[in-house]
Amino acid sequence: MAEKFGLVTGAGTGIGRAASVALIEAGWTLALIGRRLAPLEETLALAKPSRSCCTICDVSSPVQVAKTFAEVEARFGRLDLLFNNAGMAARSVPMEELSFPEWKTVVDVNLTGAFLCTQQVMRIMKAQNPRGGRIINNGSVSAYAPRPHSAPYTATKHAITGLTKSTSLDGRPFDIACGQIDIGNAATELLRPLIESGGTSEPMIDVSLVAAAIVQMANLPLEANVQFMTLMATKMPLIGRG
Repeated sequence: MAEKFGLVTGAGTGIGRAASVALIEAGWTLALIGRRLAPLEETLALAKPSRSCCTICDVSSPVQVAKTFAEVEARFGRLDLLFNNAGMAARSVPMEELSFPEWKTVVDVNLTGAFLCTQQVMRIMKAQNPRGGRIINNGSVSAYAPRPHSAPYTATKHAITGLTKSTSLDGRPFDIACGQIDIGNAATELLRPLIESGGTSEPMIDVSLVAAAIVQMANLPLEANVQFMTLMATKMPLIGRG
């Protein structure tokens, strides 16, 4: 197909913004999804002109997600890519100090949001002609090497790995590929408070490198899949001691 259509959640900042711009530059037409319109429009302005569009949506809301995907399907006619990127973290405090609403908010956005979007795009990808497509989940190295005081974020990223595997199995008979990128120390808004507070002096990588990796995953033919990719700063203290 000459034109490829995708949807990126959390497209207004950080990895979502960088990936969206890179995908548009690589020829994708995207629906940029987020809770605030202004950052989405700023993302779109950074890319070359295209038929891409911006849509306000809270991914933790089943009603908003269903409405958004129906509107995007009607606008584009199909969806070839979903990048489940929307995510957040709670305060970095001992878990006994976190309130239940703080826990639930992270779970609702990071995990439930990814599930709701996956559910909608699976329906579209199974029914369209030609059928199939690709789903990329934004995981994290926190799924296997968490930081202290990160229980909600870490737990949801563990769960995203399970969602990736289940989606891969459920999508396989319908030419739907699902992979996951686990990112370590990309310099984004999510890590900025930790950096500015002196909470880490670890090496960082530019977010453009993450965007390039996502484009590489997205542009594979459907008979091939990057099931899991770990992209991190070379000198990040993740692998072991020393």
